Amino acid sequence: MIRKIGKACSVAFMAGAVFLASCSQAPGPRAEARKEFNIGWSIYAGWMPWPYAQQAGIVKKWADKYGIKINIVQVNDYVESVNQYTAGKFDGVTVANMDALTIPAAGGKDTSAIIVGDYSNGNDGILLKGADQLSAIKGKQVYLVELSVSHYLLARGLETAGMKPTDVKTVNTSDADIVGAFGSPDVTAAVAWNPQLSVMKGQPGVKLVFSSADIPGEILDLLVVDTATLKANPNLGKALTGIWYETVALMNSQDAKGKQARAAMAKLAGSTPEAFDSQLKTTFLYSDPKAAVSATSSPALIKTMTQVRNFSFSKGLFKGATSADAVGMAFPGGKTLGDAQHVTLRFDESFMKMAADNQL
Repeated sequence: MIRKIGKACSVAFMAGAVFLASCSQAPGPRAEARKEFNIGWSIYAGWMPWPYAQQAGIVKKWADKYGIKINIVQVNDYVESVNQYTAGKFDGVTVANMDALTIPAAGGKDTSAIIVGDYSNGNDGILLKGADQLSAIKGKQVYLVELSVSHYLLARGLETAGMKPTDVKTVNTSDADIVGAFGSPDVTAAVAWNPQLSVMKGQPGVKLVFSSADIPGEILDLLVVDTATLKANPNLGKALTGIWYETVALMNSQDAKGKQARAAMAKLAGSTPEAFDSQLKTTFLYSDPKAAVSATSSPALIKTMTQVRNFSFSKGLFKGATSADAVGMAFPGGKTLGDAQHVTLRFDESFMKMAADNQL
């Protein structure tokens, strides 16, 4: 189940400046009230509630409640889905936090993360052959999708082990090719995400030496919406949030309906129910909106996004920028990170709070 690219390696945490500012400063271009919206998605365990909700009529139910129409549109390539959102083809898209920052936000598209859906809790990992300690990676060639969440995970792993990015050499490998590449006897180190990670981990002599479970809450999966569109059409945010929490509640149910829903999601993902359930075990879903609001409002999110933006800037992903502060981010409570006068990524907890307060 593919997600993530990113563009984001020397992640040494620097607190950065967190300024007090309004999260409600006027977004860029004006948008008009509309009745029909398009939301892009790509295959990943944590995002399968969206196509299932459309199939099960949950999307229509909530859209009808607010007098709108919502089209949930699959894009086979994750990167392309984010690019299409950035170009204006979609009103919203499912995206990882790093990619929301480095693609639309860094490109100047004012974007609001209205649903913090999950974090990777083992779906991403560093694998070694013939060794069971991360320290053994020093001096190795590491196969991964460069400038991706895998690259970020490697940087964080090296940091925790007291190593530098220059202690390894990365070899850019597409997610489609990485399983085959790791099958070669000459390749002894790799970073991957599920389902490729599970396949590679099953090879003889392979050990998982570091995973996203070691940095909980840092690799987040979001639903983002164009800020101007959201401001002109708040009912879109309400409907999307209602769809999400109703579907996730069903997904988590252990009765026959829940099992049937998960099996349907697995089929939509081109997977088996067993494989899908296995990936859900390494995906921490914020199924309770109160927990999602708490996570979004926590100072830990600012720390995480500081690490992410520093990593991204170090890799030249803020094109033309002279500082990691170039891209402004806004957080609940009026806090901002980076350029408070040019905020293009907003973590907006208001719709999740409506769900938590039963106000949708």
